[in-house]
Amino acid sequence: MRKKNIAVLGTGSDVGKSIVAAAICRSLADKGVRIAPFKSQNMSNNSGITPEGLEMGRAQIVQAEASRIAPHVHMNPILLKPTGEKHSQVILLGKVHENQTAMEYHRQKGFYFKKACEAFDVLEQTCDRIILEGAGSCAEVNLMPSDIVNFPMAEYAGADVILVADIHRGGVFAQIIGTLKCLPQKYRDMVKGIIINRFRGDIALFKDGVEWIEKETGKKVLGVLPWYSHFKIDAEDSVEIEDCCNYGELRPGIPAIAVIRLPHIANFTDFHVFSKIQGLQIVYIDKSDHLKKFKAVIIPGSKNTRADLEWLVQKFKTSLEGYARSEGCIFGICGGYQMLGEFVDDPEGLEGAPGRTTALNLLPVHTVLKAPKTTTLSDFEWDEAKGKGYEIHMGSTSLNSGKPMLKILARNSNPCRDTDGCMEMNQKIAGTYIHGFFDSPEVLSKWLKFIGLNLTCPDEDFASLKEKSYALLKKHFETHVDLSHLL
Repeated sequence: MRKKNIAVLGTGSDVGKSIVAAAICRSLADKGVRIAPFKSQNMSNNSGITPEGLEMGRAQIVQAEASRIAPHVHMNPILLKPTGEKHSQVILLGKVHENQTAMEYHRQKGFYFKKACEAFDVLEQTCDRIILEGAGSCAEVNLMPSDIVNFPMAEYAGADVILVADIHRGGVFAQIIGTLKCLPQKYRDMVKGIIINRFRGDIALFKDGVEWIEKETGKKVLGVLPWYSHFKIDAEDSVEIEDCCNYGELRPGIPAIAVIRLPHIANFTDFHVFSKIQGLQIVYIDKSDHLKKFKAVIIPGSKNTRADLEWLVQKFKTSLEGYARSEGCIFGICGGYQMLGEFVDDPEGLEGAPGRTTALNLLPVHTVLKAPKTTTLSDFEWDEAKGKGYEIHMGSTSLNSGKPMLKILARNSNPCRDTDGCMEMNQKIAGTYIHGFFDSPEVLSKWLKFIGLNLTCPDEDFASLKEKSYALLKKHFETHVDLSHLL
């Protein structure tokens, strides 16, 4: 029998909505409830690919995995991928719809809300409950009339609302009281409980705080979630990588890898697997100092390749050339791979004004940006090492000379005999379009040896390691949160 849907909304951005929603999904799925996640509109450059080869937000892919089901674009019908301060590429039901300014998108909110509701209706037909996730603060009074993610979507879904607040950033009482005060009464009445996230210290000392919140709001505090560090769940937002160039935290004698923190960095989850390797450090950098400290420098994906390339050439070109001459290892993924070539040409103006941008000239390749976007789940082979990943990119890269790095064995489950990437063995420079490249133990081990490290990699693939993290998340959540009030 169909049960009431639940919407997880927040007092602000990055308070833990995605993680709480994922925890509820896993908890209910393991109780035999047919569950599915939903977020009408995501804004993130950290996306992923469904089994059909369609693009959607990373958070709902994570929540689908937690629900033990395959991700589907109806779980995230609208994805905004920022390409600048006021521009985004709009992904509608997994495909590029158009590029729009913030004002252009705002004027069409009615159209997009209708599409979101239609996607929700399709999803609801297959589920007992849907766990909705909100966006940012649910109480932005200036945006509320045109909001298509928070209370209007929860109201359409007939959902009970859980309000998530983050005590770690301080002011949790003001977060909660202020949020509720900003809401009209009908939305305030939809809030059935509060979860306080990221608590450090002895929770018993916060008992008086819980009682005060319940007295002042008339809402039940469903639980207080302690800070955790014993498992890692893929994040959607790049808040975790904002802190750059922590050279002072590098431990002497332990090898380190640097990831260049591009202004429009995309799919930084490519590097989460490195946290599973003992004896390895990873640092995000936005300055070219001290490259010689690192065993390898990685240029990640980008949502605005030419703009990020101009920034990279200005900030890093001379240092990267010196690092390459000293036989340092440089690796590019997707946009980072394109930047390692001779130029990136955008004749149709897909990322801004049409034109050509000179690249780093460290690989004998060149790139032409063109539609349609490639979105595939890809099986690949690097010599004897096999792996699975995904591709999200505009255009294609051609080799002028050099050696292709990978064989592509299948795309979206269709066998093929393609190649991908380029490798200059003598200079230890390589690039590929494959996101999730490091998630296979075989490939990860081979790459670490390629950069001169003989470290022990996890025996399990990254998918199995993620499953363990979901189990730990469920245990953590159920230990500290009581949903019986809602369920």
